[in-house]
Amino acid sequence: MERRRLVRVPASSANLGPGFDSLAAALALHLELEVVETGRFAVVSDLDLPHDRSNLCVRAFQRLADPDAFEFRIGSSIPLAGGLGSSGAAIVAGLMAADHLFELDADLLALATELEGHPDNVAAALLGGFVVCADGRAVRLDPPAGLEAVVVVPADALSTTQARDVLPAEVPLADAAFNAGHAALLMLGLARGDWDLVARGLRDRLHEPYRAELYPRSRELADGAAELGALGATISGAGPSVLFWCHYEQTGHVVRALRARVEGWAQVVRTPFEPQGADVRAL
Repeated sequence: MERRRLVRVPASSANLGPGFDSLAAALALHLELEVVETGRFAVVSDLDLPHDRSNLCVRAFQRLADPDAFEFRIGSSIPLAGGLGSSGAAIVAGLMAADHLFELDADLLALATELEGHPDNVAAALLGGFVVCADGRAVRLDPPAGLEAVVVVPADALSTTQARDVLPAEVPLADAAFNAGHAALLMLGLARGDWDLVARGLRDRLHEPYRAELYPRSRELADGAAELGALGATISGAGPSVLFWCHYEQTGHVVRALRARVEGWAQVVRTPFEPQGADVRAL
């Protein structure tokens, strides 16, 4: 009897403004990976991604087990480029499939961080909700009731490598202190459901200002978030997607306003913050 596993992994938005490489949130867009023991290797997908062993799901699977006897069937509603954690989701999916099939009980967060290069996206994909990453570990926080997300996804993608290359090796002490304080405000606001603290906590000085020239339309859109009725907006991961933070009573108005603003160059996606992390089941 062939062994089969279906893994479902959420998208994620990293940094969340002040939390560079340390804060992230899971979003209700998902990658699904079905791994079937067919006796031969194959990648089956309608998506524009590698169909050989360079595929990220396969590479992650191979970190724990030989993929030669398995077929990998991949579907996803996560944009493949844009800063919404598509690579992190693929890595988590491949690792989780292998871990479950071979009953390995591996340290998936450590392995996923090693493959991704930073912990925030993979931690949110694994655990769901909001995550704080430090010292090789991740602490999870439930999304507060009433907080919703709207994502603007530009048609023009941006490579993570390019976005990281523009960051300085050192930053002013005042900017580091600014971000530490605002990250604390944001997490305290999320824990309390205090929208004023959440709105105040979304500001950043460590990465978004340096990357603004790479996506000027995204930056301009984010800067006008309050005028559109949102609590605020952050560049999602390395960009160019923008995450708008909304109280549920504001969300419909924000969506309509954004669609009018970005027609022709970006897509507006209303997506809840996802409390459920990656899930795997036998078929």
